[in-house]
Amino acid sequence: MSEAYVKRLFAILLDAVTDKDPQVQEQVCGALCALGESQPVEALRACEEHLRLHEKLAHPYRTMILRVMETVVSSHVGELDEDVARASILLASSEMTRVKELVCDWQQAASNVLVAVGKRFISSVMEEMLSKFQPGVLPHHFVVQTLANLSVSNVFGMVPFLTSILNTMLPMLSAAKPDSMRVAFCCALQRFSESTLEYLADLDQAPDPTVRKDAFATDIFSAYDILFHHWLQSREAKLRLAVVEALGPMSHLLPSEKLEEQLPKLLPGLLGLYKKHAETVHVSKSLGQILEAAASVGSRTLDVQLDSLLAALHAQVCVPVESSSPLVVSNQKEVLRCFTVLACCSPDRLLAFLLPKLDTSNERTRVGTLQVVRHVINSAAAQMEVKQPFILSSMKLPLLDTNSKVKRAVVQVISAMAHHGYLEQPGGEAMIEYIVQQCALPPEAEGRSPQRCNLESREHTLRPPLRQPRKLGADSEAPAADSVRAISVSTLYLVSTTVDRMGDVLWPYLLEFLVPVRFTGALTPLCRSLVHLAQKRQEAGAHALLIQYNGNATLPSPYAMTTRLLAVSSSPYLGDGRGAASLRLLSALHRDIHPMLGQRWATAIPLLLEHLDGYTEETLSRKEWEEKLLTFLRDTLAVVSDNTWICQLSLEMCKQLPNYNGTPLEKNFLYKCIGTTLGAASSKEVVRKHLQELLETARYQEESEREGLACCFGICASSHLDDTLAQLEDFVKSDVFRKSAGIFNIFKDRSENEVEKVKSTLILCYGHVAERAPRELLLARVESDIFRNMSQCFSTKVLGIKVETKDPALRLCLARSVCMASQAICSSSRGSSFQLLRKPELVAQMMEFIKAEPPDSLRTPIRKKAMLACTYLVSLEPALEGQAQADLIHSCLHGVMAVLPEPEGVDGHQEPLYLDTVQALKDLLTSLLQRNMTPQGLQVMVEHLSPWIKSPRGHERVRALGLSACLLQYFLKHLHISALVPFHNLGLLLGLFSPRCADLRPATRQEAVSCVYSLLYLQLGYEGFSRDYRDDAVEQLLALRDGLGHPEPSILFHTCHSVAQIIGKRLPPDQLISLLLTLFEGLGDPDKNCSRAATVIINCLLKERANVLLEKVPEIVSVLRSKLQETRGEHVLQAAQHSVYVLAARHHAAVVSSLLGSPLPFDSHTCTLWRALAVEPGLATQVLGLLLEKMSRDVPFKESRAFLLSSAPDRVATLPPLAATCALYEVASAPSSGPAVLELYPQLFAALLLRVSCTVGVQLPRNLQAKERKSASSGLASRSLEPCSSAVDALQAVLLRGGNDDVVQHMELEGGWQLLRTSAGHEEGVTRLASAMAKFAGPRLPLMMKALFATQSSVYEIQRVSSTAFLAELLSSNMVNDLMLLESLLDNLLARRQDTCARVRRLVLRGLANIASGSPDKVRAHGPQLLMAMIGGLDDGDDPHSLVALEAMVGLARLLDLVEAWDLRAVLLHVAIRIRPFFDSEKMEFRSASIRLFGHLNKACQGDCEDVFLEQVVGGLAPLLLHLQDPQAPVAAACRFALRMCGPNLECEELAAIFQKHLQEGRGLHFGEFLNTTCKHLMHHFPDLLGRLLSTSLFYFKSSWEDIRAAAPMLTGFLVLHVEAERRPQVDLEQLLAALQLLLKDPAPAVRVKAAETLGRLVKFA
Repeated sequence: MSEAYVKRLFAILLDAVTDKDPQVQEQVCGALCALGESQPVEALRACEEHLRLHEKLAHPYRTMILRVMETVVSSHVGELDEDVARASILLASSEMTRVKELVCDWQQAASNVLVAVGKRFISSVMEEMLSKFQPGVLPHHFVVQTLANLSVSNVFGMVPFLTSILNTMLPMLSAAKPDSMRVAFCCALQRFSESTLEYLADLDQAPDPTVRKDAFATDIFSAYDILFHHWLQSREAKLRLAVVEALGPMSHLLPSEKLEEQLPKLLPGLLGLYKKHAETVHVSKSLGQILEAAASVGSRTLDVQLDSLLAALHAQVCVPVESSSPLVVSNQKEVLRCFTVLACCSPDRLLAFLLPKLDTSNERTRVGTLQVVRHVINSAAAQMEVKQPFILSSMKLPLLDTNSKVKRAVVQVISAMAHHGYLEQPGGEAMIEYIVQQCALPPEAEGRSPQRCNLESREHTLRPPLRQPRKLGADSEAPAADSVRAISVSTLYLVSTTVDRMGDVLWPYLLEFLVPVRFTGALTPLCRSLVHLAQKRQEAGAHALLIQYNGNATLPSPYAMTTRLLAVSSSPYLGDGRGAASLRLLSALHRDIHPMLGQRWATAIPLLLEHLDGYTEETLSRKEWEEKLLTFLRDTLAVVSDNTWICQLSLEMCKQLPNYNGTPLEKNFLYKCIGTTLGAASSKEVVRKHLQELLETARYQEESEREGLACCFGICASSHLDDTLAQLEDFVKSDVFRKSAGIFNIFKDRSENEVEKVKSTLILCYGHVAERAPRELLLARVESDIFRNMSQCFSTKVLGIKVETKDPALRLCLARSVCMASQAICSSSRGSSFQLLRKPELVAQMMEFIKAEPPDSLRTPIRKKAMLACTYLVSLEPALEGQAQADLIHSCLHGVMAVLPEPEGVDGHQEPLYLDTVQALKDLLTSLLQRNMTPQGLQVMVEHLSPWIKSPRGHERVRALGLSACLLQYFLKHLHISALVPFHNLGLLLGLFSPRCADLRPATRQEAVSCVYSLLYLQLGYEGFSRDYRDDAVEQLLALRDGLGHPEPSILFHTCHSVAQIIGKRLPPDQLISLLLTLFEGLGDPDKNCSRAATVIINCLLKERANVLLEKVPEIVSVLRSKLQETRGEHVLQAAQHSVYVLAARHHAAVVSSLLGSPLPFDSHTCTLWRALAVEPGLATQVLGLLLEKMSRDVPFKESRAFLLSSAPDRVATLPPLAATCALYEVASAPSSGPAVLELYPQLFAALLLRVSCTVGVQLPRNLQAKERKSASSGLASRSLEPCSSAVDALQAVLLRGGNDDVVQHMELEGGWQLLRTSAGHEEGVTRLASAMAKFAGPRLPLMMKALFATQSSVYEIQRVSSTAFLAELLSSNMVNDLMLLESLLDNLLARRQDTCARVRRLVLRGLANIASGSPDKVRAHGPQLLMAMIGGLDDGDDPHSLVALEAMVGLARLLDLVEAWDLRAVLLHVAIRIRPFFDSEKMEFRSASIRLFGHLNKACQGDCEDVFLEQVVGGLAPLLLHLQDPQAPVAAACRFALRMCGPNLECEELAAIFQKHLQEGRGLHFGEFLNTTCKHLMHHFPDLLGRLLSTSLFYFKSSWEDIRAAAPMLTGFLVLHVEAERRPQVDLEQLLAALQLLLKDPAPAVRVKAAETLGRLVKFA
């Protein structure tokens, strides 16, 4: 590219800078920078010339050009010569100072150019700057700023100029009046000072090592004098801050004596600014620099100013830090930096100032002071070391502060103290205790009042820890992640594990916090720290005891630690997992707990921890976990085997019981531990003593405590039954039940309610004692000691009259205890023969409990427990009397059945209490049935359930059927027959249950089938079949039951019919009449479904078993007629059906004619009569033949104009064909019409398909339209009368009746039926129907094709279209080839090529192409014919929309791979030329099809491509690449395919590989990267194509699609980028630049962006 073209290129891009779109501007600047990378000098000259020639160019655009210049200079400053640099300097200087007013972006950009040039040409830049920085003349603002920035960017080059600059600047300071100018001077002085300090710091590398600080001292002091004494007093805040920022670094350059002299004024002056500025970080930073300067010269003035300094700085540090304000955070850091300087200079005075501040109650003061203390402890450790006792003593009051912010600060101070040895001093233990106290805080208590925190800390162990920190609002005290508890826990652990010197401080002191309740929340971090400390000590002394008491009474005993850690482990996930932490600590302390425990605990504790790891808080079973812990305790006691140790442990457990009053679950577990420990004790006196204490001190008002105490007694009784019963006996005989004073002072003030709670506890104790007692000892004590004392506790006598309590808790306890005791008796080896004399009394008591419960609600488990108790009692001797048993059943059923159903839970499940109560009832009834396992006993149970089975309330029926099914299953499972006896009540029971198979509730239906199933197997059992015998018929009931969940009504009664058939097969003849009579009674069932089910079952039985009912027929008919007269059911219609059937058998034509004369639409009775004609196959065939004739003979529609001016006539259906179609549907819908439909299947199918096609868009007559609307609005119409829909319905019915259900279902799934009904989708609907028929009804095709061939000459165009579409689709199936129909079908379609209808011609081509799918092996044989037909379609000139040509292109793409190569070669070029114009068609379908066909043409001739065709490939390459960006996805996908196919024909392996890699279907394409790589290889392997590709690309610059217009310059740019140097003359740069310049004016910003990007790539020619 010549210099002229480079200039033109720059000119074009520079002109484009003024584009309004920001992205275009950015790309243009990018292109300029890219050109500048190649031609930096030309770029700078072009920018300079453009700015010079366009003086009126707006400053935003000048700014962009200057930024380009800065970029070029920054990258190539080393390549610039003096002249170019000078020109750039002059231009930038001119731009920067062109206007006096401040235009920051513009002038800053110019300044940046000068700074960039100044990195190398500092002398030239300084020459220009100094020319505008003349003495006596106030310089431009940005001249000063440029000098300042130069001093930072080129320190070594700039510092030598500073002396002269300062000499010139100092007089200007007084003359500078505008604040902005003063700010600039301040900034310059700051930068000058900073660069000077940097120069002096690196003096060994400086060009002039003789430079000294003294050389600047005088000038800096002069400037300081003006800044401090004059400008700092300004009202402008920005200026004051600029002065402050400058004073900091300037102070280091002041002479020492001057600094000392100025400090008394300087420091107060700066401190005064704290009150004037909200953002004080600059003040604090400058103050820190000044203090460092003063400290470095050993200033004595600091002592004088120290008090004011400390006061001001302390006020700053007490400002609350907001995380959202970085400036405040930075200010705090700078303030603390100041404190560090002061701490090193005057530690005594600093502490004398700070420590008294800790005694204040102000939150901010205390928090700020603590922050400073922590900071100086860390940053001035050497100076603070001797002050440790004073600092520790000053922390007393902060330790008492309840404010969370203060707490956090205190914890942070303590953490710093730990690292520096403070906690080893006296008073350090208080700090440790404070940390532990904060660890014990409940997570949600922070930020609340101390009183509420203390209250909630007692409840903390009841609640699980928060999984996520709670989110605090803007007004909250602190983020949750920085909570007091969180940082305390972290601090304790870090101090324990990382600070070695803290080991002797923390151990064993931390053990003192394990047992006290107030530290419960800290247990987990305590245990973790203690485990770590213990492990370290074990490593130091392997066999020594870890705890050396040495008279230290504050350390907890081994018994106390064992009790505490075991108790809290029962709730293992509370407190961040304290269960695992406690167990690990126990393991670590095993030698101190007891010397013999090491080996046992080494295996037991890891197993417990492994169990915890396998569960979460939600999934862990507490019962199972507690049992594992109790087993662990029992094993521990067995290993120790020391009665003294065990008694001490039990004493400690009892002692700690009150500690858990706020945590009932853990207290309950501790009771169990006490029972386990007492059970292992051998001292009876100790056992009796502890049991007595437990009874006297228990908190009976707490339910969990009553439960725990009872469990304790039960566990203890397993080893000490006599002592436990004796202790309970003594307590029962005491004055505990008296309201007045008794022998125990503890009971003096008991109210009646409290006495009831004591009774409940004692009763529960007896129950648990019975449950746990050794079975061999229980039977002898259960009546005399257990049940007697239970009764005594439950009821009291007033004036000799027995009075029972109404307390529900006491009732529940008695029911539970009776249940436990009776269950224990049953589980005894002698339980079956044991005579329980109190049985009637106990059963009666339980019945009273059940009756006392509200019948319609279930709120307590009393009913459940009472029924469970009765279940176990019933199985004991003596047996209940008949009336007592009946009363029990009646009471229990009324107590459960009538309970109103609860709404289901969120997950759809019922309440557990209800489910458990129902299960208890089932267990009770089966227990009663077990005592009378006879048909009579079963009948008794069913009689009790019968009223509930027939209940009008659905929930009661469900429950009754469920119970019945359960009883029958139990009876069947335990059936033992010694002799063949009749099951005499089978018919009655079947009659009761079988109609319920159609109940409204699915659950009731399924349970009813289960009952029938069990009854039939019972009958088989009574007939002598073995229990494991399985009857095929009866087993079918299981499948029927599973289908009754949510059935349609028709399926429901079909199931009832199936059930009736199975019953009929297995019912003994002598039971039939009783079953029928029971069913007849069921016809009057208020549930209509059950009534109809009874009807279905009766009819089925009559049909199946009529041969045995001869004598009973009159009776049956009489009963049946009387019942049917009461209801309007199916029976009247059945009679009418029979009549019309008989009539039609003789006069079918007349009947058909009469029925066709019925008004349309047919009502339900007419439809039923039509269906009756299908009962007998011969008659059905005749009727269908007549209807076919009626439907096909008359014209399907008449044309009429609704309005004179309407464009097209309306088509109105004629009535006879419409009526015949509706009738045909009804006949074909009847199941019995199957044989007739099969006989006429081809004729019916063809006629109905043509009927559908010619009724698309046809309207009903007006009178029928009105009737249709009326019936639709009233909801009476079951089917639409619309002509096309009725024909589709008839076609569906014929298919279904002909056995082609799968065709109907497939069409439904594919939406084919709906398509058939619409004009737009009818053709597609026919295609889908043909596909389904070929797939599922292949053998029927020959006759159907024969019927459809005749439609070739139909006068109705739509019928020809439909038949052609159907036949065309058949060719896509291999079934045509298998049935040898291919030739005839081809001939028929080829004959239709000349049809006058373009749609028919198009469908013919589609059908011919379908051979590629259906019969690919036949394509070669018919190749010439097929290719000629397709080419004829390409050349079809009678189709104005070219749809035939489109079909031809699609068809050719399918056929090309299958035809002979020779046949293809003859037409290859013709096809390629013919389809090329479609590449750029406005219609997406044409573009996609033509491009895809082009790909197939390439695929077909791969490896054997003639030069002539290769020319077409090359010519299509650019369009294909550009259409990859086509806005339509199918076109882009076709381009991917076509390019992949073109690759091999280009004979370039690299290009072929690229196309294969990047253009796979479904893979994302980075178009720019792909195009770049493609163009690279094209230019490397085919450099001669450059001109053609560029010209084609230029053609697409005018494309109507924005995406392609944007892609075209990309292609151009990448081609130019990769062209070899010797090929560059092929590029017409003049044309290319003109085109790109024009494209820069495109309305689409994306196109302009790509044009600019391409212009940048023309750097290759530069």
